[in-house]
Amino acid sequence: MFKILKKEILNPTVTSMEIYAPLVAKNAEPGQFIILRVDECGERIPLTIADYDREKGTVRIIFQIVGATTQKLNLLNEGDILADFVGPLGKATETENIKKVAIVGGGVGCAIAYPVAKKFHNSGAVVHSIVGFRSKDLIILEKDFREVSDRLEIMTDDGSYGEKGLVTDALKKLIENGEKYDVVITIGPLIMMKFVCRLTKQYEIKTVASMNPIMIDGTGMCGGCRLTVGGKTVFACVDGPDFDGHLIDFDEAISRSSMYKEFEKEAREESCNLLKKEKENG
Repeated sequence: MFKILKKEILNPTVTSMEIYAPLVAKNAEPGQFIILRVDECGERIPLTIADYDREKGTVRIIFQIVGATTQKLNLLNEGDILADFVGPLGKATETENIKKVAIVGGGVGCAIAYPVAKKFHNSGAVVHSIVGFRSKDLIILEKDFREVSDRLEIMTDDGSYGEKGLVTDALKKLIENGEKYDVVITIGPLIMMKFVCRLTKQYEIKTVASMNPIMIDGTGMCGGCRLTVGGKTVFACVDGPDFDGHLIDFDEAISRSSMYKEFEKEAREESCNLLKKEKENG
């Protein structure tokens, strides 16, 4: 049974859950993901592993409420049971032989960046974390990042917390001040990752981009996470999700991801109407 042991509201649209899944926890590594179903009639959705505890047998997931399934998932509470919780899937982020790393996360992508930063920290690497949010109210995992980062830069679009500006502003400042990184790892909105990779390419710094944001089915069968890397077609869920950021065709990925926005909107509205009717009917 995949029981929800802990539920925490991180901000108005992002929720954290700790799930009892000992076999997944036993084998999980940063960068990997799971596939879950809320109930037996629900759709399968991929969610990145935000943390894990092998001794307790738990896996932490952090999700943004954007569609019908994440709305249903968010209605569950501690003690409730998930129908399916399968994983770990995907390739783990490579962390060996790295002495100094910059982790650049944006928005809910920070839930993916955190376990990577933690693994580097536990491996003895120097970790500089740069995280960006639209405003103070949307910040997540600040305490967690501070515990695993030798340096933490928090950026907000409106300047309501940390420094006003973009994550690329902070990264560029660090590089120009003499910081030398073995690798930069970025995860967040596609447009953010595009400009992080464009910046690091100027300085010839190896950069890895996690393409979790474009996954849908999680098995490679739907083709929704298809992208072009170095002129070749790959699938984020089975070939990644990590790829050389300087070889990714971000413009193509951004264009394809926008195809699903209308479907997501319709599914979300339909789910809201169903939930409203259920409440009205008691």
